[in-house]
Amino acid sequence: MAEPLDPYDAELTTPDMVILELEASDKLDAAAQLARRLHAAGRVSDLDGFLQQVNSREHQLATGLPGGIGLPHARSEFVSRISIAVGVTRYGYSLDFGASDGPATLVLLIATPASSFSDHLEVLATMARSLSKESFRESLRRAHDPEVIAELINSSLVFFDH
Repeated sequence: MAEPLDPYDAELTTPDMVILELEASDKLDAAAQLARRLHAAGRVSDLDGFLQQVNSREHQLATGLPGGIGLPHARSEFVSRISIAVGVTRYGYSLDFGASDGPATLVLLIATPASSFSDHLEVLATMARSLSKESFRESLRRAHDPEVIAELINSSLVFFDH
């Protein structure tokens, strides 16, 4: 029998979970593109099942944050470990995630295992805090390099260590 995955034994994001020049028709399309990266990385087992959960979460409550951020998220039995996929929209593209100050150009899909309720809230709160800083948002937007973006995200959650 295979050893169960430890949800904390890997970084939250990797360069292959970053999409630069993201073009999406709407927020659900953006979430689907990011979820496919998580699925390809082996962190989401059932892509359609996970996306249904993300989309139903979006219908309950807008996940847009001030400063051009979309933060779709879901806790799911289809998620093996806490993971974040990142999309930076192509110049001129933006997506409505319901933020009061306008559409998003930076989208972070946060996926956490169903059992990790407090961890889910902690990661969400930590990312929201980091993303409230204009310097952090600008660093992500200007990076143009999946390695740098992954490092910025992982280092912003560096204290999140179990």
